[in-house]
Formats: sequence, structure tokens, C-alpha cells
Amino acid sequence: MIESWELREWFGDYLDACNRHDLDAIRAFVHSDVRRAHLPGGADAWIADVAELIEAFPDWQWRRIQLIVEDERIAAHLRGGGTHLGAFRGVAATRRRVNVAEFGMFRIVDGRVAEFSGTDAGALLHALSG
Repeated sequence: MIESWELREWFGDYLDACNRHDLDAIRAFVHSDVRRAHLPGGADAWIADVAELIEAFPDWQWRRIQLIVEDERIAAHLRGGGTHLGAFRGVAATRRRVNVAEFGMFRIVDGRVAEFSGTDAGALLHALSG
């Protein structure tokens, strides 16, 4: 069984890869058959979603607010933000700087995300419209 401090370090490394926008490194943290609540499964879909986000928000960064670890599960509260410089989910670039709360539940198996559920793009789309 993995220790909670190891999962905290794992998540720090994952978040670092995300903030570098290193899609290959991010893929190494995600199981090829990852299950995602209400979203297409698999690592390819995960990477496509991240790529779409950073293409539209090239300066996007995540900041950890709170992390709770229990057994093989991580509950993460993050703040994500960036400048909308490209089309995102049908919304043309607004040049708006947005900052949204994100919540995610991760189940980690053998050092990779096996299951994920969390906030969707709704808050981000709302921030772009307002």
C-alpha cells in the first residue's frame, strides 16, 4: 500500500507536469484505460482535453489549495487560471483572464490515475461569458 506522503509527492509531480504543459509527462501519470465520470475514458481523451485547454489558454496554471489523501484516493481543490487567447469549446478568444475553482477525486493504482471525477468545463465557460 502506498503511503499518504508518497501520494502527496506524486500529486505535486503531476501538478508540476501540468503547469509545464508537458503532455508526455502528464500521460505518464494517467492509466491508459482511465475512467472519468461523465467524460470519455482513456488516456488519449484525457490528454486531448488538457491539450485543448492549454491551446486556448497558453499561460494556464494550476495552484493547489487543499489536498486530502486517504488510501489510494486523492481529493484535490485547485485554482486554475489563464488568459483566453484561442477558441475553447466553441467560444472565440476573449483575451479575458479567468480564474476558476476546480475539484477532483483521483484513484491512483500503480502510480497512475485509474479513476477520476471532478468539475467540468462549465465554470470556465461561465467565466468566459461574464
